[in-house]
Amino acid sequence: MWTTDRVAGGVLALVGLVVLEETWRLGLPLGTLHNPGPGYTPVVLSLILLGFGAAVAALGGGAQGMRTVEWTEWRHAVAILGACAFAALALERIGFRLTMAVILAFLVGVVERKPLLLTAVFTAVFSLGAFFLFDTMLRVPLPRGPLGF
Repeated sequence: MWTTDRVAGGVLALVGLVVLEETWRLGLPLGTLHNPGPGYTPVVLSLILLGFGAAVAALGGGAQGMRTVEWTEWRHAVAILGACAFAALALERIGFRLTMAVILAFLVGVVERKPLLLTAVFTAVFSLGAFFLFDTMLRVPLPRGPLGF
């Protein structure tokens, strides 16, 4: 019987297999434990994902059946998918801070319908704070956009 856990576990295991196959296809060297190569982390994480996905699929027989699932949250899923697509297209063009601000304002203000002040404060604090954490403190270069912001 197709249950929600079996389907989810199968999808996770499939993602793990796809990442393993892509890592192999790209020829990324694994390296060693003391000197890992560029393929080391994707392989380790995909093996973990594959193992846990297979375990969830194997042990998920007691979960809710797929036919009984109501898809009441499909609008939220579409909004999140659209926000991810926007991020992929806008990140390099308008910069990290502005992209995150637009996405957060949309998700919190429009999708979740939170008050304007809460949305503005959350958007500003999170987008600027994430940029400060990654770019300044962790020194991960993030896109700045054409205006340098």
